[in-house]
Amino acid sequence: MTSLVQGVHHITLCPGGAQQDLDFFTQVLGQRLVKQTVLMDGSIPIYHLYYGNADADVGSIATSFPYSRKPGRAGSGQLSCTSYTVPNGAITFWKDHFDRHQAEHSGVQERFGTKYLRVRHPAGLLFEMIEERGDNRNPWMTKEITRDAATRGFFGAVLSVRDVRDQESFFVDALGFRKVGVDGPYHRFEVPGSGPGRVVDLHVEPERAPGSWGFGAGTAHHIAFNVETDDALVKQKAVYEELGFTDASEIKDRFYFHSMYVRSPGGILVECTANVPGGFYQDEAPEELGTKLHLPPWFEEQREAIVAQLEAITVPEENRPRPGDAPVARPVVAAAQKPMQESKIPLSRTRAAFDADKQTT
Repeated sequence: MTSLVQGVHHITLCPGGAQQDLDFFTQVLGQRLVKQTVLMDGSIPIYHLYYGNADADVGSIATSFPYSRKPGRAGSGQLSCTSYTVPNGAITFWKDHFDRHQAEHSGVQERFGTKYLRVRHPAGLLFEMIEERGDNRNPWMTKEITRDAATRGFFGAVLSVRDVRDQESFFVDALGFRKVGVDGPYHRFEVPGSGPGRVVDLHVEPERAPGSWGFGAGTAHHIAFNVETDDALVKQKAVYEELGFTDASEIKDRFYFHSMYVRSPGGILVECTANVPGGFYQDEAPEELGTKLHLPPWFEEQREAIVAQLEAITVPEENRPRPGDAPVARPVVAAAQKPMQESKIPLSRTRAAFDADKQTT
């Protein structure tokens, strides 16, 4: 089939505490805090934090639901590792950097002929730095991490499965990936086209127990793939249903993008996502990304009740606009589809009542 998917859009994880997660992503992984908002499902306020590269590019965004209410169970049927690209030769820097931060890491390894280094989040989540030549996306830099070592965005992700066959069929037949290689227990799939962020590796672990599916600290929640428009989301939903995946969700309004979910055969939750014009810049100037809590308009009238239940967090100094800084030019976003208020398709929104007396997460 011709793929509607263009690569990874974002990856969503469940750590524990919000400040612990913020510190790890910004100080240890060197990511930019791109957006502070909240989970748009349910009636319990939970942060939804977005991290990415300097331009908040699609394909660089890791998002997290800091979920300290209960632990999750890591296992098969989940995304097991989030993979970033770094420049060739940067692995030595990252090993020393992780050592300085006393972050548990794997040491230098190799997969499909490429060097990589894995590091563990305090909540147990895994990330890896993979050397790749020619990724020219604009990196976010910190006091410790310079341009010649910083991450550019996603290389892709590693997904744990007990059996490769049904999950392989899903990626090939339902999403339009092609299989490009096998390295021991790793089976590599790639979206046709060019550019970074188009790879998933299925890691076959037949003895690994299944992981939990709901929200829970220490687990990955889903992987999201980018499609161009709302119309492409509708077409992708039809592809799922034609192949028998009839539990594909309605199309949900996530304010910055629109989303549709399906549970894939190996258990992994897969989202397809279409950006709305303006993306992350529709409610913040480029130089102010991530500096304030933003709520979707339909939650705004309950701001006081929501904020009362959220953990207080401190924004990294690198994220704060400095007096005298010139405004950053707002990126040009192609109007591939009409704004969300004018979408031609029905959009689902959660309209919950938040109880300010509930326990803080």
